[in-house]
Amino acid sequence: MPSGRNLVVPLSPRNVPPQQSKPTIRNRAVNDVATVQEEVLTDTPVPRLEIPGWRDRLGVVAGVTTRGTDAEPFDLGLASDEPIARVLGQWAAFRAVEPGFPLVVLGRQVHGTETRWHEGGQGWLLLDGVDGHGTDAPGILLTVTVADCTPVYLVDPVSGAIALLHAGWRGASGRILERGIRLLQGRAGTVASDLVMHCGVSICGPCYEVGSEVFEAFGMPVPKGGKGPLDVREQLVRQGRALGLEQISVSPLCSGHDGTLFHSHRRSRGADGRMIAYLGRPLATP
Repeated sequence: MPSGRNLVVPLSPRNVPPQQSKPTIRNRAVNDVATVQEEVLTDTPVPRLEIPGWRDRLGVVAGVTTRGTDAEPFDLGLASDEPIARVLGQWAAFRAVEPGFPLVVLGRQVHGTETRWHEGGQGWLLLDGVDGHGTDAPGILLTVTVADCTPVYLVDPVSGAIALLHAGWRGASGRILERGIRLLQGRAGTVASDLVMHCGVSICGPCYEVGSEVFEAFGMPVPKGGKGPLDVREQLVRQGRALGLEQISVSPLCSGHDGTLFHSHRRSRGADGRMIAYLGRPLATP
């Protein structure tokens, strides 16, 4: 990384830059799982949070962009209502703050379970119908768009392989987490117990009331009245444990509660833009 790399600092009122507000911790904790709160990066023109310690401990950059401000909105959605020139300019700014990645990968997500493996390239790779990505090559930045759905970050510290998954209720109930883990096992020889997994910023259960079809998709009892709250991250944690993962953490931040910091499809009734969750192992710099 360049000598002036981004500095991760604890969240406190004096450390939060003026263009970002302090996150509101409103997510109900998932039982018996570590809570890891993303931290604000202060010396970057791109509003974003980062999973603390992963740069130094795991050698990866892992985080999520935020919504910016009303005066300077930050929206990376390809189907955004923002002018396309503005969106592309924000993508260029995003790439500039992480120069160790010649290739950025993104999918036109369909709330499915399709995952792809990436081995190299230059520029920007956009794939139709893909909701998950994996690689063991440095210099490839994996990205998914989010605005309530859960970004699932997977890192194998033994092989160096990584995966990033977009998990809404359809993807989670369809077992995209298992697909992502199998991808790492098949391509990199990953052992499930070695994996580090983080469920990032997404909508919490109390903010996410769903119908009977969602509970049925997860094999859960349908609440009286046919509707009730569902925490997708809790379901992903259960799946991860069943698949042999031992190092799992969950963000306490909720996109539905904190409208000053995060885009939320549910809260805005579809009017909000999109954030980018990202994960990659940067190329070494001279």
